[in-house]
Amino acid sequence: MLDDFLVRAALAGLGVAIAAAPLGCFVIWRRMAYFGEATAHAAVLGVALALALSLPLVPMILLAALAMASCVTLLTGRGYAVDTVLGVTAHTALAAGLVAVSLLADVRLDLMSFLFGDILAVGRMDLLTIWGGVLMVLGLTFWRWSPLLMATLNPDLARASGIDPRREELGLTLALALVVAVAIKVVGVLLITALLVIPAAAARPLVRTPEAMAVVAGLIGACSALGGLWAAFILDAPTGPSIVCAAAVIFSITTVFGALTRR
Repeated sequence: MLDDFLVRAALAGLGVAIAAAPLGCFVIWRRMAYFGEATAHAAVLGVALALALSLPLVPMILLAALAMASCVTLLTGRGYAVDTVLGVTAHTALAAGLVAVSLLADVRLDLMSFLFGDILAVGRMDLLTIWGGVLMVLGLTFWRWSPLLMATLNPDLARASGIDPRREELGLTLALALVVAVAIKVVGVLLITALLVIPAAAARPLVRTPEAMAVVAGLIGACSALGGLWAAFILDAPTGPSIVCAAAVIFSITTVFGALTRR
């Protein structure tokens, strides 16, 4: 079954969508969409380092993403607003990564596949890496769901209950970095934030509880991945952007439905 490239692409898209859904909910609740984008941009620098040092991609992307998160944490509150720090670090990491990749004379690299994804080129080992990362993200999310939710909704109450909000934020950052590392093959660096945010935002008008929002976001993400893959195959269009467009269509539908329901 895995000999069919479309089957491998569908499994990869489903995996990334399922992993991104609960994290996307926390990204929306914490209003940290730009943080997700900064983490994704750091992935390009991680790719350049991995190629330059002849090391595996995923660990270096994780290292670069975590370094970005640490840098943002250190600079925030030192006279700069959070959005300013994120803007500087995100675009610096992306630009530095692109320059570093261009200087690797002995390496042939399809940069567009890293920027916009190349889900149709997913192989068996890529699929194993993706689903390994998915299981780790889901395990971490389910394990820390209640403390992370409390730290997100009410940090003061979380401290009173013995929960350290900074520790939970670090766990969320690690999970985001892992999703970015495994999703770079599917939708690319420039579109991973959309796959995090749009399905979760589309689920918001349909649900009443955080748990339901995470589940519905996962279903919407899965439908977006399969629908975008089908549309790209029919229209001969880029697959990564097609997946994001499918998610945007679902978001438009649920937004209108939510508005009509409120009326």
